[in-house]
Amino acid sequence: MRIMVTGSAGFIGSHLAERLVADGHDVVGIDAFVDYYPRALKEANIAGLLGGPRFTLVEADLRRDELLPSLEGIEAVVHAAAMAGLPRSWTEFQDYMDCNILATQRLLEAARTTGIRRFVHISTSSVYGRDAVGDERLPTRPISPYGVTKLAAENLVLAFVDSFDFPATILRYFSVFGPRQRPDMAYHIFSEALLDGRPIMVFGDGEQTRSNTFVADIVGATIAAIEGGAQGEIYNLGGGEVITLNDAIRTIGEALGVEPEIQHGPDRLGDQRHTQADTTKARLAFGFRPAISPAAGLCAQAEWHRSLRAGGPAEPTHASPAVDR
Repeated sequence: MRIMVTGSAGFIGSHLAERLVADGHDVVGIDAFVDYYPRALKEANIAGLLGGPRFTLVEADLRRDELLPSLEGIEAVVHAAAMAGLPRSWTEFQDYMDCNILATQRLLEAARTTGIRRFVHISTSSVYGRDAVGDERLPTRPISPYGVTKLAAENLVLAFVDSFDFPATILRYFSVFGPRQRPDMAYHIFSEALLDGRPIMVFGDGEQTRSNTFVADIVGATIAAIEGGAQGEIYNLGGGEVITLNDAIRTIGEALGVEPEIQHGPDRLGDQRHTQADTTKARLAFGFRPAISPAAGLCAQAEWHRSLRAGGPAEPTHASPAVDR
C-alpha cells in the first residue's frame, strides 16, 4: 500500500514511517519542520529512512502549500502532524489554530478530492479534559487551548464523514512515550536532567496518573486501524497500566543509576490530573492490546537517552506488535 504520513519526522510519525516501510509499504512523509523544537532532532529521527527506496520525504506545510501532487497515488493517509504541547497553546493560539484546524481542513479537502481509500486522524486524550478515565463515551471538555483545537479538528473530520461519506477513523492517543520523545515532554526532560545531575521540576504533587503508551504499541495499533478502524468511529489508544509521575521518575532514576532530586512547582494550567484509557472498543475492532509495561518502556527510553551521550542514538525500538490479528 502507498501511505502518506503527515508529521513523519516527528516523534511518533518517524516510528510509524519506519514500521510501515519495514512491513513493505511505500511511504510518503510530509513534514514542515515547524520551529517547535530544533530541526536537527527531526532530521535525526528520519535519518535511517532517507535514501531508502520505499520512503519519500516531502517538505511541505499543510497550512499553505499545494497538497494534491503529494497525494497522487496515495491509498491511505495517517494524519499525525499537529502543534502539540499544552503550555505554549495559551500564548501561541494562532499557531495552534492554524496547525491543528486549518491544516486538517486543507488536508481533508485535498484527500477527498483525490478519493483516497482510508484516512486515520490522530487525536489526543486532552479532548476529554482534566480526568480522562473511561471509554470513548466520556464527555469532551478540554481544559487547554491545545485540547480545544484538537477537538475542533476531530469535529471537522466527522463533518467530512457525514457530508461526503469520507472514509475516516479517529484515534485518541494517551501519553505516548519512548525513544525520540519530544524534548518538551516530561520523560525526556527527566531523563536528560538525571544524566546531567540536575534536579527535576515536578509541577504539582507528582501523584498525577497516566496510562502511558509505549510508542511501539501506538504504532502497531495505528497500522491496524488503517484497515480495522470503522468509518466515523473514535478509538482510545492507551497503555494497559497506570503509573504516577512520582513512580515514573523513580523508574527512570533506577534505570540510569541516579537518585532523583525533585523540586516541586505549582500545577500547570491545563494539565490533566488522571488518565486511564478504556481500550475495549479498539481491542474488539482491530485487536489492540498494549504489550509494553510502563517500567519496560521507561527503561527503553532511558537507555536511548544514555546512548545519545555515548555517540548514539540507539537502534529504533520495535517491540512486539500491539494487536491481535
